[in-house]
Amino acid sequence: MSQYDSPLFQSYDLRGLTLSNRITMAPLTRARAGKDRIANQLMAEYYRQRASAGLIITEATTISPQANGWVQSPGIYTGEMVDGWKQVTGAVHEEGGKIFMQLWHTGRASHSSFHGGEPAVAPSAIMIDDGELQHTPNGKEPREVPRALETDEIPGIVSDYAKAAAGAKEAGFDGVEIHSANGYLLDTFLQSKTNHRNDQYGGSIENRYRILDEVVQAISQVWPQERIGLRLAPNGAFNGMGSPDYREQFTYVAQQLNQYQLAYLHVMDGTGFGFHGLGEPMTLSEFRKVFDGPLMGNVGYTRESGEQTIERGDADLIAYGRPFISNPDLVQRFAEEAPLNPEADMSTWYSPTGAEGYIDFPTLDAV
Repeated sequence: MSQYDSPLFQSYDLRGLTLSNRITMAPLTRARAGKDRIANQLMAEYYRQRASAGLIITEATTISPQANGWVQSPGIYTGEMVDGWKQVTGAVHEEGGKIFMQLWHTGRASHSSFHGGEPAVAPSAIMIDDGELQHTPNGKEPREVPRALETDEIPGIVSDYAKAAAGAKEAGFDGVEIHSANGYLLDTFLQSKTNHRNDQYGGSIENRYRILDEVVQAISQVWPQERIGLRLAPNGAFNGMGSPDYREQFTYVAQQLNQYQLAYLHVMDGTGFGFHGLGEPMTLSEFRKVFDGPLMGNVGYTRESGEQTIERGDADLIAYGRPFISNPDLVQRFAEEAPLNPEADMSTWYSPTGAEGYIDFPTLDAV
C-alpha cells in the first residue's frame, strides 16, 4: 500500500489539534537528563530529530521528588525543570511537530535509595514479585517492600499531578498524558493484585479507580480535557503486574473515562512488553465498544499491522516505540517502504553517556 493510500499517513484531527499523520512516537525512557533531572539541549535534539511523528509523547517525567524511581530521568516539578523542557518543545515546534508530556509517579517501582532511605510508596505494602533486581543510584539492588500511603496523603499526590501538568503547560507542551500503566503508582491502585486497601481507594473496582478519576479531574482544571491523554496496560506483566479481574477492571476504567472528552486513550494492547497470561489479551476492539474517543494502539506494531488496525476502525493512532530509537526518520522510512536501521544496542537505551545510541543514528537523507 502506497503512502497515499495508507491511513497511517493521513492527517488526523485530535479533538481540534491537527496531526500531520497517525504515527505516534511512544514514550521511551532514555535517562539523559542528568542527576538534576533537567531536560537539556541533547534531549531537545533527540526529539527534534523525531518531530515528523504526528504526535510525540515524551519519556515518562516525574511529578515530584516522591515520584522519582529511575536514574537520570527528567522531572517537571521545579522552575528549572520547566525551563529545561522549553528547549524541547521549542525544537519540536520549529519542525512543525506536536508533543505531549507523559506524567509519571513510579510508586512501588522506586527504591529507598532515591528517597534518602525512606521506602517508596504504593497503595499497599506489597513488593514487586518479578524476581528482578532494581536499578538504583547505587547500581542493581534487591526489590523492597513499599510503604502503604495513608488516606490523607492521597490528595497531595493528586495535587502534584495538577502542578506538574501546569508546569508542562508553561513549558509549551501541546498536552499531557497520564501514565497509568506498567506497574507504576496509578496502575497499582487500579489492580486488585497490588491494591489491598480497605478505605475509599480500595476494595471494589469502583474504589480502585477513584484516584485516577481524581487525577483526571484535577488536571482538567489546568488543561482542557481535549489535551489530556491517558495510558493503560491491561495485558501487562511489567513490574510484577497482572490481576485475575483485569478485564472487568479495565473495561470499567474505560467506561468511566468515556465521560470525559479526553484527547485519546493509549492502550498497550500488544503483549510483546510482557503478558500476564491470565486470560485472553484485551483488544482495542473491546475498548472501542466502551470508549467513544480517539484510541491509540501500542506494542509491537509494524507499518502493515498499524495500517490494518486503523483500517478496521479499531484505532485512530498507532504508537511506535523501539523503532523510533534507531530510526529518527521512521515516518519517512515507512512512507518510502525503506529498510529500517538495525535495532539499537540495549546497553545504550538508558545510557547516561550522552549522544551515543541517542542522536547518532543515520537518516535516509544522510545515506
